[in-house]
Amino acid sequence: MRLPGKARFLAAALVPVLALAACASGPSDSGGGDGPVKLTVWSWDDTVAKAVPGFEAANPDIKVEVVNAGSSYDEYTALDNAIQAGSGVPDVAMFEYFAVPYFAIPGKLEDLGGHGADKLKADYVEAAWNDVTVDGKVFALPSDYGPSVMFYNEESFKKAGITQPPATWDEYYADAKKIRALGGEHYIAQDTGDLFFLLSLIWQAGGRPFKVDGNKVHIDFTEPATTRAVAFWQKMLDEGLLNTKVTAWSDDWNRTLNDGSLASQIMGGWLKSSLPQRAPQAAGDFRVALMPQWQPGAKVGAENGGSAFGIPAASGHKDAAYKFLEYFTHGGGLSSRVEAGAFVPNKSVLESADTQSKADEYFGGQKTGPVLAEASEIVAGGWQYPPFFEWARSVYGDLVSQLYSTGKGSLAAILEQWKQRMIAYGNEQGFQVD
Repeated sequence: MRLPGKARFLAAALVPVLALAACASGPSDSGGGDGPVKLTVWSWDDTVAKAVPGFEAANPDIKVEVVNAGSSYDEYTALDNAIQAGSGVPDVAMFEYFAVPYFAIPGKLEDLGGHGADKLKADYVEAAWNDVTVDGKVFALPSDYGPSVMFYNEESFKKAGITQPPATWDEYYADAKKIRALGGEHYIAQDTGDLFFLLSLIWQAGGRPFKVDGNKVHIDFTEPATTRAVAFWQKMLDEGLLNTKVTAWSDDWNRTLNDGSLASQIMGGWLKSSLPQRAPQAAGDFRVALMPQWQPGAKVGAENGGSAFGIPAASGHKDAAYKFLEYFTHGGGLSSRVEAGAFVPNKSVLESADTQSKADEYFGGQKTGPVLAEASEIVAGGWQYPPFFEWARSVYGDLVSQLYSTGKGSLAAILEQWKQRMIAYGNEQGFQVD
């Protein structure tokens, strides 16, 4: 799930694996004379708590407390502090996919392979499993997912003479001009420097700007596929085809979604659950489609957000923690979370009759499940994030804001500046970055 707002992440020093092992000691998983095992779960996903009653009923020797640790930034900072202090470490914690390497590489997360997690791989879409795998080991289980899709207002498209959602980016460009011709605030999309959208565009085009091998990180924004995607979006900006005044998650964003002047939004599939609350006046008008493609007839997707849960290496209840982790991400607690609105990357859910056949009233009776399921299955593989990405995305926001506020400069130049900042920072943190 992608959270609004700008994170300010001051990465703590990498904690050596031996130091972690020393502070990982704690009570065993056996309740013994001390009563039930008490697990603490840190999460900003309110669907996780839905799985607790069923789990505790099936496991009376384990009690679970779900704690909202704040935003992702707040949680990561608190977790780092707890690990370094050697106390207050939760038994299970939530991570955006890009944050998994930061905690996994220095040994801050438990390798779940020893608990049998590998046997679950076949039930997850490939890209989601890749997100929780570092150097061939699985350090978390996927819990929600954000395949990039296009949410579009069919009525707004019709007003511009568009009868079908754009199947290619060339068609998207042509449609953007038709919608802009309606005048006023009519745009095909808004953008005020959304890093995750730009990366999803690069991802789908075949660019792989980050390559990570242990502590070695290579960063390159000059690959042909990357430059193609960046140049396309630069053209959209240069020709005034995007609303660069309205920021996602703002009141103005809600207003333009409601009145149809913002004709589409390419985001993670998780937007489906919150769009009805943000744009209730547009009920029945919105539809969901796959991202436009770079080649006619192709079906290649990308990712925009999503999260997973892992077990800190310093937890004193790893076996019990894994039992609950598997329960709510894959086992008996999964259905309660799906019913509460979680969009998960489990094939058993994506391919189920309910997902495939249910008509969505808000989306004009469209069966949105098959579109979102297909978008999840076609996410291209091979994508990696640098282990210091939480820090890096904050820096990108600072750099790109000047471009969008002044209209001077280019995305390519911003990415080059960003790369140099990441190289310097990564090397300062003990990585080998070039």
